[in-house]
Amino acid sequence: MAKNSLTRREVLAKAGSMAAAGAVAPIAKASGFTMIKGHSPNDKIVLGLIGCGGMGASNMRNLMNFSDIEVAALCDVDTNRATNDFKDVQNKYGKAPDFYPDYRHMLERKDIDAVIIGTPDHWHAMTFINACEAGKDSYCEKPISHNIQEAVRMASAQRRYKRVVQVGTWQRSTKEFTDALAYVKAGKLGKIVLCRAWISDGTRIGKAKPSAVPSNLDYDFWIGPAKMVPYQSNKVHWNWRWVLNTGGGLTTDWGVHMMDIALLGMSKGLDLVMPTEVSAEGGLFAISDDDRDAPDTIEAVYRFKDPDFVMHWSVGRDHPGKPGHGTEFVSADGKTVRVWRGGWVILDSDGKELPKEEAPAVSDHWREWVDCVKSRGTPKADLQSVAQTTIVCHLSNAALFSGEKVRWDKSAMDIVGGAGKNTSAYHREYRKPWKLPEV
Repeated sequence: MAKNSLTRREVLAKAGSMAAAGAVAPIAKASGFTMIKGHSPNDKIVLGLIGCGGMGASNMRNLMNFSDIEVAALCDVDTNRATNDFKDVQNKYGKAPDFYPDYRHMLERKDIDAVIIGTPDHWHAMTFINACEAGKDSYCEKPISHNIQEAVRMASAQRRYKRVVQVGTWQRSTKEFTDALAYVKAGKLGKIVLCRAWISDGTRIGKAKPSAVPSNLDYDFWIGPAKMVPYQSNKVHWNWRWVLNTGGGLTTDWGVHMMDIALLGMSKGLDLVMPTEVSAEGGLFAISDDDRDAPDTIEAVYRFKDPDFVMHWSVGRDHPGKPGHGTEFVSADGKTVRVWRGGWVILDSDGKELPKEEAPAVSDHWREWVDCVKSRGTPKADLQSVAQTTIVCHLSNAALFSGEKVRWDKSAMDIVGGAGKNTSAYHREYRKPWKLPEV
């Protein structure tokens, strides 16, 4: 018998028992729940995972390292995705977690304090808002949404239901980025006139023909609010990032990391500066004979006011002399701070490396969220802040997909005029019977 066979049978048995409960009732509003007012430092936080495998499972395992965390339930529309997570939770706590094919059953449980949202991007808004309505805090993967309107609605839901949310932009908590940001925000680089952020993209998902849906996957539920298209094995797990029906390409997947650092460096706090206008050029130029439809080449320019500067976002083939991803701040006199995963440097106008300074250490990204759930504090990657970064990423795609310059009004949290609004980066019509909850 295969090593995971028993575990998978247990998952299926759990799924069957949960499904036997019957049709899902509408999500109860938070007013019907006992809202979490705070936990003592010794209290356990009981978690559920929505979206097994991938980053959802990675976040769950990070949180399972803490003695005041207990994982009680898992949810996925693909039972194969849950087997390893199910086994690890069972081994950790000495009992099998409950398994739900439908996340709404999980949200009905009053003993679950918070959820990890690790679904594909096109499901983030629905699961997050439903979790807020059910009185659950959440750790939500990035980018928070599939489009701008979802991000705005999610931010409204967090405010209304007063939820503690940490987003998976963990670079806000790692030393190279916090050191570089502290240097920039202290004004030591001087007046900054240009920011750059970039990533290289050579991802191929291959070619595949529509085929029968595997018995372990509820494909109708997996598609959810997105447009129904025939099942293709190369467009689901992981690869959905490069399919515009379910993801936004590397502009949302990595732009939300790299542009986030630029925005943080140019802002006074977690309320981020946002552009007044965005233009972009690019397309699927380098990768052919492949089923992906997200662009592999992008050059986007953002204009900011108060402070006045320009930000340049690039998805390209290479970045000579630089890491394959990164963020730069360039001062009026030509000095540069460059930061990437693994290091940072300060360069003079001739490219000579200058001495660096260290900033005080910050708390672990996942530990901070647990502590904030207990104290009702605001974590560094609070959804209100990361929603702004996410929208900035979507604005690049809106400009690219529309072929127009897109203008943004931060006070209204909306695009000015019609340019960019008729794109998947701005909004989508949800497939029936799904509907984005009103907030």
